[in-house]
Amino acid sequence: MRTGSERGSRHKRTAAAIAALAAIVLVGTACGSNGGATSAAANPDHLDSSKPFGGDPAEEGTPKPGGALIVGMYTEARSFDPVIGSNLMASAVYDSLLKMDSKGNPQPYLAQSMDTPDGGKTWVMKLRPGVTFQDGTPFNADAVIFNVKRQMDTPAALGKLYTEPIQTMTATDPLTITFVLKRPTATFPTSFALPFSSGNLGSIASPTAVQKEGADYGRNPVGAGPFQFVDWIPNNKIDVKKFDNYWDKGKPYLDAIQFRPISDTDARYASVQNGDVDLDIGGFFSELRQASMNKDLVTYYGPGGDGQYLYYNLTKKPFDDKSVRQALIMAIDPKALNATQYNNVGLLTTTPFAPDSQYFSQAAADAYPKYDPAKAKQLIDAYKAGGGNPDFTYNTGNSPDDHQLGQFLQAQWAAIGVNVKLQFDDISTFIGPIIQGTQFGTATWISGPYENPFPFMTNQFHTGGINNYGKYSNPQVDAALDEAAASTDPATQIAAYKKAQELITQDLPVVWLSQAAKAAIARPNVKGVSRYLSSELFWGGTWKS
Repeated sequence: MRTGSERGSRHKRTAAAIAALAAIVLVGTACGSNGGATSAAANPDHLDSSKPFGGDPAEEGTPKPGGALIVGMYTEARSFDPVIGSNLMASAVYDSLLKMDSKGNPQPYLAQSMDTPDGGKTWVMKLRPGVTFQDGTPFNADAVIFNVKRQMDTPAALGKLYTEPIQTMTATDPLTITFVLKRPTATFPTSFALPFSSGNLGSIASPTAVQKEGADYGRNPVGAGPFQFVDWIPNNKIDVKKFDNYWDKGKPYLDAIQFRPISDTDARYASVQNGDVDLDIGGFFSELRQASMNKDLVTYYGPGGDGQYLYYNLTKKPFDDKSVRQALIMAIDPKALNATQYNNVGLLTTTPFAPDSQYFSQAAADAYPKYDPAKAKQLIDAYKAGGGNPDFTYNTGNSPDDHQLGQFLQAQWAAIGVNVKLQFDDISTFIGPIIQGTQFGTATWISGPYENPFPFMTNQFHTGGINNYGKYSNPQVDAALDEAAASTDPATQIAAYKKAQELITQDLPVVWLSQAAKAAIARPNVKGVSRYLSSELFWGGTWKS
């Protein structure tokens, strides 16, 4: 989810399949552009998408240094080790080598540039001079190669498959790395700009600290970002403090940040509303809707690709039968879904792309099964007549929103003759043995919003994709996704992603519910918010008035 069940805590990897959670492709414009941005003040029935990527520095005034920020987060961190990922707080300790702009294009950040002289087979990365890690270790080409090699050599690393195209990497001088790839890969720079929580190659740890701490490094991180790690009390708080030798002089503005896990959606919103926390960095639909109508809070949200959906476990009956998968989709009343789960402001979806995206396929949307409970019941009756048992277990997290959605779907499916057992687990159990162990019938998930389709389409739908938890496999889909990842031509990418969508719609490996709603919700005195649509924040420029 970005975790697994990201309504109270729910989320992807490259060219042969790749990593979890929200950002992005080298060429093209954002999947969820802000062309239709709306302000709830103008229309209280809509979600406020007027500030998708953060605040406007020109409107916020001169940053004021000092002070501490208290941040509410929807889930506990897993680790600060880049090879493990799943941590929205890690971007305080690490700066990424590249960073996505609002169009979804990788831009220089800790790296000064990344260019190809030969159409994508060779990539030359030049690093920013004068950067040091928080333990004094020099930030140089050898440190980057050390970190990329860790991803390459760690079997379970979130970023391992991003390294698959690499044939050689060489420190051609202390601040330059030359990557020679096995084949031209236009999207290779994207791997260095993805959110930490999704897995990436751009979050660089101090080699000295990694070697010193060994297996304990994930709880004793050292990066080159704006804040130094202080301590971590599990299920209580994570503290970081200002790094005085940060490369971006004058920043960070804050003296400290404290991150507090608050898994309950209502409690998290109440905490930012009453001032117990300054910023809620993982707001979902119920929080987002309330914040959009609250003039005393500032909402940062933008719709993008992917969203909330259900995985079918295609390795188990009855989900190996497409007629059952189709029936379960046709049994869900979209109006009731929106009213009961999203307060009638949900952006229901039938494809991985928003309708305003250049990658959106109308043909795929038109082919997705429509609500038809009578037809759904006929399909289930026929499956039973052939000796099949359509009953199954529905797995999800244990938040109030998870319970509500599970009970709604259970009733919808009971109406067509399918008996569903609901199983609610704590988030670590749900993500680990249930999801990653493929021990589910159907399972809730939220991915994104991502700005662009690479690598998340690959992660989710390519054979062997790191977030392909339902074990979907279609060689034609694989070929289309590989073509999109390799091409530098926007028209080729668009055509390939549309073809992949249409093939996926034919197979129905997932149940689409809504576009993702991942918001940062702040007290009005929090300024300098800079974020990805997927909730990853960049903390160096954040300040309090």
